[in-house]
Amino acid sequence: ACAMDWQVLTRELSLYLESQVRVGLFGSGVGLSLVLGFGVAYACYYLSSIAKKPQLVASNDRFCRFLEEYCPVVTETYYPTIWCWEGRVQTLLRPFITSRPQVQYRNELIKTADGGQISLDWFDNSDSLYYPDASTRPTVLLLPGLTGTSKESYILHMIHQSETLGYRCVVFNNRGIAGEDLLTPRTYCAANTEDLEAVIHHVHSLHPAAPFMAAGVSMGGMLLLNYLGKTGRDTPLMAAAIFSAGWNVFESVESLEKPLNWLLFNYYLTTCLQSSISRHRQMLEKLFDMDLVMKARTVREFDKQFTSVMFGYRTIDDYYEDASPCRKLKSVGIPVLCLNSVDDVFSPGHAIPVETAKQNANVALVLTSCGGHIGFLEGIWPRKCTYMDRVFKQFVQAMFEHGNKIFSM
Repeated sequence: ACAMDWQVLTRELSLYLESQVRVGLFGSGVGLSLVLGFGVAYACYYLSSIAKKPQLVASNDRFCRFLEEYCPVVTETYYPTIWCWEGRVQTLLRPFITSRPQVQYRNELIKTADGGQISLDWFDNSDSLYYPDASTRPTVLLLPGLTGTSKESYILHMIHQSETLGYRCVVFNNRGIAGEDLLTPRTYCAANTEDLEAVIHHVHSLHPAAPFMAAGVSMGGMLLLNYLGKTGRDTPLMAAAIFSAGWNVFESVESLEKPLNWLLFNYYLTTCLQSSISRHRQMLEKLFDMDLVMKARTVREFDKQFTSVMFGYRTIDDYYEDASPCRKLKSVGIPVLCLNSVDDVFSPGHAIPVETAKQNANVALVLTSCGGHIGFLEGIWPRKCTYMDRVFKQFVQAMFEHGNKIFSM
């Protein structure tokens, strides 16, 4: 198959170049030969070293067979966008390249036990042809990343995929980040699952007869994994999908503090965190030295001065240990599919808990060689659909429509 791909690609490249490139470098055909040679060499390198099948890690043969039959995308070769396959480039370009499907939300504010409030954005899909009965319409709970909301392009794409399948979606916006006021001096973190537990209980109580899944991206995936590790099988969720989670926070922050990664990602992410709390400064100043918090120049410094203090951790290391999902993976009690790229600087490949995943029959890891952090761009102009979108769509459909077969194959 690879040889056939190479032949097709090189033939098309040759025809294109012959029609577009003028023959002659200093009046000869050397220029065309050089371009053709470079093109063929790059195509050969791309097909041999870049385009690869993902590594599927699962200890349960039945889970593997289920995925191969109903979620075949996880066993097919992933062809990253040929002109931007490197992890950092994919991470940086995805928000600008991918489209933003139009989604009409219905907002709901729910109260929490400590007097706070959480903003939920519902996509009811009331026109669903496949599931016209709202009481039994499958529901997907979506958890965005660290400073993300329901407006993120990757969330909008997940909702678009769910809409075509007839499903309902609800986006869990972390406290104080989606425009609502903070009623108490508390925001959120990757380790504390109380707000997520409240949201899951609320959504399930509204539609108790509806099949219920969740999908988390980046920190949203970490939070979801920590919840699943805590609850085991005692959850109304039937399955979960995790994308670009940071498995070991110590390794993640160390990677992000390398000079180039700090310049490209860490400083910007820190300023986003500071911006997300600055509008709540009057409320938060009751407990924090906000001037000190706003001086942070790395995520680690922000967490040391703000996040770990807010949630009562003695040290930042205590917080990072509790926030790392790799420590709770053994306790996950429902089927979970986790997609990571090994070139993700937010979640280094060496920190992905492959051996731990092999010890839990409910867990499957899908590891691509390229894709970056929430990137997974594919196609010449990757605007409409990413590899991550296809994994999401096939897995939620597989679970909602064939999930009863997962452990009987």
